[in-house]
Amino acid sequence: MHCEIGSLGYPPAALFAFGIGLVAYNILSVVRTALAAAHGESCLDDISAYYVADEMRGMMRGMMVAIGTDRWQRQFSQLTARQMANLLVALARRVKLDRFRKHRRGPKKPRPKRTRFKGKPHVSTARILAESRGKDSYLQ
Repeated sequence: MHCEIGSLGYPPAALFAFGIGLVAYNILSVVRTALAAAHGESCLDDISAYYVADEMRGMMRGMMVAIGTDRWQRQFSQLTARQMANLLVALARRVKLDRFRKHRRGPKKPRPKRTRFKGKPHVSTARILAESRGKDSYLQ
């Protein structure tokens, strides 16, 4: 595993950062699983993890301001695992997947074939500029 951050020189800091990464990945995995249960497994191919994580980050800030921590704990601490899963799938059904689609790059255009200097692998820019100015030698 090569995931240690070089600037975190202290082992507890590196371990903390690694733990945060694991928790974040688990949260993303739960969200993706709920989306797959609600919209079908094939929808995950087109969903961008970046856009999902960005939406979660932005929404979380606003929700923590609007709804206090005690309300969150009262709301969700009483739910069983099955009830929580059913709630997540019900919420995932309301997600508009178009907002989180990957923007796939189109095919690259083929490189244009050389029309000048076909036999030479390297062409001096100074020589090309000199020829365009009508000079005999590019060293003048």
